[in-house]
Amino acid sequence: MRDLGAGFGYLIKGQRWVGRHGRWFGFGLLPGLITLVLYAGALVGLGYGADDLVDWATPFADDWSSPWLGLLRNTLTVLVFGLGLFLAVITFTAVTLLVGQPFYESLSEQVDRTEGGEVPESGLPLWRELWISARDSVRILVRVGLYAVLLFALGFIPVLGQTVVPVLGFCVTGYFLAEELTAVALQRRGMVLRDRLALLRGRRLLTLGFGVPLGLAFLVPFVAVFLMPGAVAGATLLARELVAPAEDEDEDEDEDDTPAPYTLDKD
Repeated sequence: MRDLGAGFGYLIKGQRWVGRHGRWFGFGLLPGLITLVLYAGALVGLGYGADDLVDWATPFADDWSSPWLGLLRNTLTVLVFGLGLFLAVITFTAVTLLVGQPFYESLSEQVDRTEGGEVPESGLPLWRELWISARDSVRILVRVGLYAVLLFALGFIPVLGQTVVPVLGFCVTGYFLAEELTAVALQRRGMVLRDRLALLRGRRLLTLGFGVPLGLAFLVPFVAVFLMPGAVAGATLLARELVAPAEDEDEDEDEDDTPAPYTLDKD
């Protein structure tokens, strides 16, 4: 349980970091503002069109009597909008990171620089970094889509669908938010998606402690935009802890491989 608190602590530390470096906070706001405008328009459209979509998808219920017709379609309308909101929360980070790749790369490097130690650089051209980010984001979104369909189906189960399923949904949201955000720092360290997911699974509570509160905060309009710079900074700090044990092991191996100093035999 200590890792849950530690994960949340990294989220707070990231916000404090951008608070102390105001120029980087403003620098990191731009991609989120662009993405917010796009997503706001999409959600407004879904809000107006969800009931028509449900009516079109349930022609078999046209002859149902009241209150069953209204109960079915109102429930499905809420679920459709909830699914759209769930996907928006998940994909917002991926799209914002893709739009703001050069911004957040620079911010993450600056966090590493101020924290001391090595400042890894990918060494790849920008187009290559964008391609890798887009490809990995699609892979993550496929996984998220599968979870979303499963959770959507489980939402129809009485009691369980109104209690346990929403909690699971927020855990899924938080986990993949953390993956998307730490990817900025971990890609610079040469880690591919498979290795990043394995790294996060090894510290699952730490990952959830960082990602779940952030996912909840992202549900509040405009909050995601203002938290994104600090979230990237906090994810960089989190990534530094995640890779620290591996780096320590590498250092120990290097020390073990160092030959003992040669000494002359006095005999």
